[in-house]
Amino acid sequence: LQMKSQRPNSLSVQAAGEPGLWTSQGEADVKLRMGDSGLAAETPLTVNQMFTSAVERYGNYTALSWKEGEQQKSLNYSEYYQTCRTAAKSFLKLGLQRYHGVGILGFNSSEWFIADIGAILAGGFAVGIYTTNSPEACQYVADNCKANIIVVENQKQLQKILQVEDKLPHLKAIIQYKDALKEKRSNLYTWAEFMELGRDEPDEPLDAIISSQKPNQCCTLIYTSGTTGQPKGVMLSHDNLTWTALSTSRHVHLTDATQAQELVVSYLPLSHIAAQMVDIWVTMKVGGATYFAQPDALKGSLVNTLKEVRPTAFMGVPRVWEKMQEKMKSIGAKSSTVRRKVAAWAKDVGLQTNLTKINHQPHAKKLVFKKVRKALGLDRCTKCYTGAAPITKDTLEFFLSLDIPLYELYGMSESTGPHTISHPEAFKLTSCGKELPGCKTKLHNPDEEGNGEICFWGRHVFMGYLNMPDKTDEALDAEGWLHSGDLGKHDENGFLFITGRIKELIITAGGENIPPVPIEDAVKEAVPLISNAMLIGDKRKFLSMLLTIKCQVNAESADPEDELMPEAVEFCRKLGSNATRVSEIAGGRERAINAAIQEGINRVNEKATSNAQRIQKWIVLDRDFSVTGGELGPTMKLKRPVVMKMYKEQIENFYKELATPTTPDNPLPPK
Repeated sequence: LQMKSQRPNSLSVQAAGEPGLWTSQGEADVKLRMGDSGLAAETPLTVNQMFTSAVERYGNYTALSWKEGEQQKSLNYSEYYQTCRTAAKSFLKLGLQRYHGVGILGFNSSEWFIADIGAILAGGFAVGIYTTNSPEACQYVADNCKANIIVVENQKQLQKILQVEDKLPHLKAIIQYKDALKEKRSNLYTWAEFMELGRDEPDEPLDAIISSQKPNQCCTLIYTSGTTGQPKGVMLSHDNLTWTALSTSRHVHLTDATQAQELVVSYLPLSHIAAQMVDIWVTMKVGGATYFAQPDALKGSLVNTLKEVRPTAFMGVPRVWEKMQEKMKSIGAKSSTVRRKVAAWAKDVGLQTNLTKINHQPHAKKLVFKKVRKALGLDRCTKCYTGAAPITKDTLEFFLSLDIPLYELYGMSESTGPHTISHPEAFKLTSCGKELPGCKTKLHNPDEEGNGEICFWGRHVFMGYLNMPDKTDEALDAEGWLHSGDLGKHDENGFLFITGRIKELIITAGGENIPPVPIEDAVKEAVPLISNAMLIGDKRKFLSMLLTIKCQVNAESADPEDELMPEAVEFCRKLGSNATRVSEIAGGRERAINAAIQEGINRVNEKATSNAQRIQKWIVLDRDFSVTGGELGPTMKLKRPVVMKMYKEQIENFYKELATPTTPDNPLPPK
């Protein structure tokens, strides 16, 4: 009996035999969104074609570099390519089937890159898995992509896979790339054993697979860590990766290695498209070198790597820049004149006055900036980027006042990473720049202020979600435009500004639409003590807010601790409070601090566009939000539904029938 699968109505049915612009089947081809001229018309390439042309141009240039103990190891482009081919042969020998996944679960390393590209060359799908995933979450991804092989970093990650191994019918082998194996199992290999498998295999079978690959076929899956429901497997084609790398490198004027080599540091989670795009593909396009940070990079060692490598381009998620800012301010609180000056400027002086002040002493200015950049390892870095989550104006201004403009980029997994990027010739504070060459933006259903849903068109738009036709249908409209779910507007010069998120919009009981992020950012700016703020008010009569305090983070577990950050302690001192712990402040235990927070919130409320946008109640929680706690996603985005569940009781308390304040002159004392 033959079953006909139903096509969703809104997707126009393609003519038989001709690929459409999207698909939800892993083995299908799609029609590329080619343009008539310019970058959109460039010849499509497979990953192998892009890599071999890099080998021709940059064969002897360093491609990857890492530390083993105190020793610096590296691979040049020729060695890198040959190693990826060997890995591909080993995968084939272990039984990797066409269009089946190779899951990769571990911290950034040369093995991660080699497994990723090896999987693609062998005709499989490269599939990054978040290292923070639970065993169940790993199992979902591995099963969804029919993973034949999973590559893990160490014993800790291996345990997760062994726990769910019996639920993975497609799994044939596991490879561990760091540390000695603690146990011997028939299907478990060290990295050296794995590489040995393909070492003497003939080239022909692999070459046959490579030559059968087409740019409009899927080669990589990015699992989006959706705030609700199971993650979706974003299918990216060869052309998605190779074309986006080309367009991005042109747009931000990266230098070709034959003139001067670009250097980047790889430390952001490679299961995320931003890190893959920057660290693997864009860098390969221009013959750059990727240096690997240490696994504890985000717990404090990153700055040491930056100082050693002195990268020419660096991408940080907002939390990374905020951490640097906090660190510099806390150093400023207890150190030499130069650093004190920097901290003082950042703290007390508005950007403009600050800049004019320093402009009168150009020599001093250059000296100080030089020292600051050197202390951060950014003295050669002309391109500093931020993306993956919203960044506050305060952080942007802080770095700009140190002569380090942060170029915002905006996009999503479904657009192979970047859609718009700021650069020196097109830079506006709080804008995320202009779209990549060959890409188009449309604002869907704009309101009277010009805010509409941001929609993308270009060769960076994904193929569809693996095995999810309905979700694919939600993301792409009938013409093939990708709907981002973000609200934005253009200014008169074509700069894009993100103004909110459709799904995050709070719609109050009175029917008022309120984007939470600008209000949350304003509160964090008004009260520097605050680490995270989450606005509540969906279907409620008034707005309330959950607040967390800046605290130390455990270097091992990355859990937030009870101890305050040095700058938070100093903030409390100035208010006459001796608090040094979150537990001394949470739930309204310190009068002076409560008053200061209320005073900051009053200032934010004064600027509210309507009464409905004023924050009426708030509470300071016992601990900060974190990835390990579940409140933040891997890129530090707030998981609102999770927080709502976790703090249900506190939120319900806000809305118990008390005399509800109607004016900010009558703020109820926080509980």
